Amino acid sequence: MAYHQTIFANQQIYHIFNRGVEKRTTFLDKRDYRRFLDSMDYYRIKNPTRFSFKKRSTLIENVTIDTPLVEILSFCLMPNHFHLLLRQIEEKGITNFISKLSNSYTRYFNVRHKRVGPLFQGTFKAVRVEDDEQLLHVSRYIHLNPYVGYLTKNLRTYPHSSYREFLGMEKGFCQKKTILDFFESPTHYETFVLNQADYAKSLKDAGKLLLDVVDDGAKVSPRITWKV
Repeated sequence: MAYHQTIFANQQIYHIFNRGVEKRTTFLDKRDYRRFLDSMDYYRIKNPTRFSFKKRSTLIENVTIDTPLVEILSFCLMPNHFHLLLRQIEEKGITNFISKLSNSYTRYFNVRHKRVGPLFQGTFKAVRVEDDEQLLHVSRYIHLNPYVGYLTKNLRTYPHSSYREFLGMEKGFCQKKTILDFFESPTHYETFVLNQADYAKSLKDAGKLLLDVVDDGAKVSPRITWKV
């Protein structure tokens, strides 16, 4: 993975995203998705205890998380890209987390699928979340990805994002409170997300639901056109 020149500040929130090299598929089946999610859970910790991913169900529970590199606020994995909403806790936490996550998953993927070379595009994209409105916009944008991308008609059934965790349908590792504190209940958050679902899909179909890429290619604006 190429070195990221962005200087990340502690306690600040960032929208992180990257896609497969040459836009290739990076998750081929449920096992691949599960491995990436397990790696997210594992590498968010500063000094995790080494263990076999085959035994993660029993060992991950014993890992102390009193020194996390980052807090994962929300996420979505798509067939050829991923979105993460992260708060940096430790100095260089985001850079170290993404580096470990990407390198570990690439090694696993290449061995399993008998390939060589990079799996993700060189430098991941990162945008600092500047205010509460932007935080809610980005959270909704991330969770709507599977619906806008025609992977599911019901976000509650999509297993590779934090949406189900936000609704209390399953346990996970996200720090949901930062976002859910803006709503009376998880149901109100769901309403917030879904009330723009069809509009977001119409923008995607029209080619308008795009993140504005700055000239240097290193920064992307997540200012989505719909209103909260």
